[in-house]
This record gives sequence, structure tokens and C-alpha cells, in this order.
Amino acid sequence: MGLRSTHAPSRVRWQLRIGRSIRGAPVLGGETLYLASIEGTLYAVDVTVGRASWIFQGSGRAHSTPSICGPKVLFGCDDGKVYAIDHASGKKLWAASTQGEVWTSLVTRNGVGYFGCADTNFYAVDLETGTVQWKTPLGGKIYSTAYVAETQLYVGCGDGRLYSLDRANGRVLWSAQTGEAIDSSPAVAGDRVVVGSEDFYVYALDARTGAVRWKHATGLGIASSPAVSHGVAVVGSKDGYLYAIDIQSGELYWRVQAGEVVTAPPVFGQEVVCVQAAGLVAFEITTGKMVWKAGLGGAVQSAPVLSGNLIYLSSQDGEVYALE
Repeated sequence: MGLRSTHAPSRVRWQLRIGRSIRGAPVLGGETLYLASIEGTLYAVDVTVGRASWIFQGSGRAHSTPSICGPKVLFGCDDGKVYAIDHASGKKLWAASTQGEVWTSLVTRNGVGYFGCADTNFYAVDLETGTVQWKTPLGGKIYSTAYVAETQLYVGCGDGRLYSLDRANGRVLWSAQTGEAIDSSPAVAGDRVVVGSEDFYVYALDARTGAVRWKHATGLGIASSPAVSHGVAVVGSKDGYLYAIDIQSGELYWRVQAGEVVTAPPVFGQEVVCVQAAGLVAFEITTGKMVWKAGLGGAVQSAPVLSGNLIYLSSQDGEVYALE
């Protein structure tokens, strides 16, 4: 259940000091929160008590958000490896090798994990063995986490293009050009793919053909990934504003200043949309009115996790919080 309250969290249920910067967002699986530090350490935190259940050390730095698929926790590192870790014990099950750093998160479907890499290739790996099933060279480094649909994958690239790939074999179905790199991760709603570009525009593309259906200007480049719900795409820009745009028409519903720079993706609750921007800020979905703001000690650039009336988040100064 998503966050419902229009009131700011009133207390810190627990706070855990990791001691190392955390760039990716945490991810919640059952009663365990998984997160990776910049030093390549994966932590499993028991959310009932706020203590680490186990720790796994990779051999490279980590910028990505972990993924959960069944009993496996998956994350990539700057050493060019993607690791599969047993969720209960923290032991390595396998590691798949690439030729560049892996900043993107894995997306999974039917026993296959998909991810892009700074070596300019997009990979599909068997989640049981880590064997590469296929890889497709694209036109630049890939820092965009893919969106997986029934038969297609959508991913942004450093060459300024959004690519659609055949999920079965990696064949490029279409690509759509923007003016600068796409580090934002795409979101899909119905027949629209929404993505932000460093060229100062948010784009909505036809999911089948890649044709541009609309684009909306922002004040600076976009690294924040869009969130879509209620027929609305909400995206943050480096200009410090949060934009809510009708997915079908491209009409701007509202624009509000959230902070100096917005690079974290927004997260929808039931009544509010939250974003990390000089603290955790919540806005009414329908109007964009700011309803509360919670300041934190360290800089936070990743998305929060909303679960019931609890909010889990991590900071660049190595703190993990549970707020309620």
C-alpha cells in the first residue's frame, strides 16, 4: 500500500549508519531492505529492527539500485560485473562479466535479467546461471534502466536515442532521436513511452513505432526518471522543478519548485507524490500543492520506498532511515 497521509512523518523509527555514500535507491523485499553503497557493498537490512542481516562485498564501486527476483538480489558494479546474491544468506550465486561499469538496475521477466552497460552493449542474462543469452550494441554508454514490456524493451542511451528492442533476441525494433544523452529511465503507460533527455525536454513516444506524440520543455536537462500514475507523468528537472503532464495530450497540469536540482525519480503514494530534493518533499497529486517537507542530515539523491505509513530512504552520507 502506498503512502496515504498528507502529514509529514513525525518521527524516525530507526536510523542505521552504513558509513559509506549510497547513490542508488533502496529496494524492499518482505521485511528486508536491500541497498548498495558506493564502495560496492550490498546490505540486507531487517526493517523490523534496523540492523544488517548480512553484507556482501563486490569488487567494484556501485551506483545502482538493487533488484529482487525470487530468491536472488541482483546488482551491478563498476568492475563490469553483475552479481546475483542469495537473499537469505548473502552468498554469491554467480557473477556475469561485461566490459564496462554497470550503473543501471536489472529488470527481469520470465527468468531473464536485462540491463545496459557503459561498454555500449545491452545484455540479457539467464538468471539461473548468469550466462549471457544475447547482447546488442547501441550507439553510446547506457546509464538508463530499461523498461520491460510483454515483447519489447525500452532503454535510453548516451547517443540521445531511446531504443526499443525485441525482448526475445535483442533486435532493435526502432530508435527515436533526442538532442542530448538520455540517462533518465523510461516509463510506459498504455501506448506511450515517457522519458526525459538532457536536451531539456520530456518526450512521449508511440510505444509501437517510436513516433513523437508530444514533447514538453523544462528549464534544464533531465536525469530524473518519470513516474506515471492516474494518467499523469511526473518528472523532475535539474532546474529544480517538478512537472506533472497529461500522458496522452502533453498538457501541463502543474509545475512546482521542489529544490535547487531534482535528479531523483518521483514516487507516487495514494494521495501524494514524493521526491527527494533538499529533503523529502510531498505534493498533492491533483494540484501540485506542497503538503509537507522532511529535512534530513545528509544529501539524498535517490528515490524513497513507501510502504504503508513508513518511508525508507538512504543518503549520500551513508545513513539509512525508516520514517513514520
